[in-house]
Amino acid sequence: MATELTDSACFTQRRANSLAYVLITPAKNEAKFIESTINAVLAQRVLPARWVIVSDSSTDGTDELVQTHAAQHQWIELVRKHSSKKRHFAAKVDAFNAGYARVKDLAYQVIGNLDADISFDDKNYFEYLMTKFSENPRLGVCGTSYREGDAIYPRKFSSIADVFGACQLFRRECFETIGGYEPLRSGGIDVLAVLKAQSEGWETRTFTEKVCVHHRPVSSAHCTGFWERFLETGRKDYLLGSHPGFEIFRGLYQMKNKPYVVGGLLMLIGYECAMFGSVQRTIPAELVKLRQNDQIQRLKAALRRALCYPL
Repeated sequence: MATELTDSACFTQRRANSLAYVLITPAKNEAKFIESTINAVLAQRVLPARWVIVSDSSTDGTDELVQTHAAQHQWIELVRKHSSKKRHFAAKVDAFNAGYARVKDLAYQVIGNLDADISFDDKNYFEYLMTKFSENPRLGVCGTSYREGDAIYPRKFSSIADVFGACQLFRRECFETIGGYEPLRSGGIDVLAVLKAQSEGWETRTFTEKVCVHHRPVSSAHCTGFWERFLETGRKDYLLGSHPGFEIFRGLYQMKNKPYVVGGLLMLIGYECAMFGSVQRTIPAELVKLRQNDQIQRLKAALRRALCYPL
């Protein structure tokens, strides 16, 4: 009980100078990483009003780890959900929505999706992002750079208007306007959410001054091996409307990074197989146009820089 009172007092004291935020964490067999995620949030100077961790049929001890912390901190809640044994992106949205149902009647201004394999050493991480929302009333979605192993994203030619889905925060009004996350089995729920926010006139931004750590490579939880992961990345790029010219550029750029050559080549093969296989894209045509226009502008800017500052 003493711990609960301390948490509540700290939150009340700091909330006066910060927007109130809630977090939702879908988790499926995340015992390997979730302790680091919990410790990172517990260390924050500005705590969430509520953090709902939704365990989707976990069997590896995830529930027990979360329940230990929930018993000590009244703002942490464990929700157990039983669904398919398969791990897929639509199931993640279902789990997120189960958490959203627990917070939708609370008073808060910002809602965040925080994956169970994310951590950060910065005790001001969320306070910093709340400040960004406070400073810009049109900011609808934001996040930070992230690190996987030795690599830091976004990379040189990525757009800071894209926001990494594993730690993605929304202004409440924006989240409700776009109707939340859409359950796409093919993935890209974070990309679709950002595009929908942009189409509604909201600004979206990745702030590179802060960095979180992603302990599991993107898509690795849904792919069984090295080849599949890069092929799926290219396929997903096609499904989510990426322009062919931009994809070639992205594939060539990936060839310069580990795994050298082969990673970028596999991405291009995955994209082309989806394109020439007449696979139906998973987002509306108007959002495809929005995304491709942005990519073309970035390609033009890159070419202008190359012409002005030749190697």
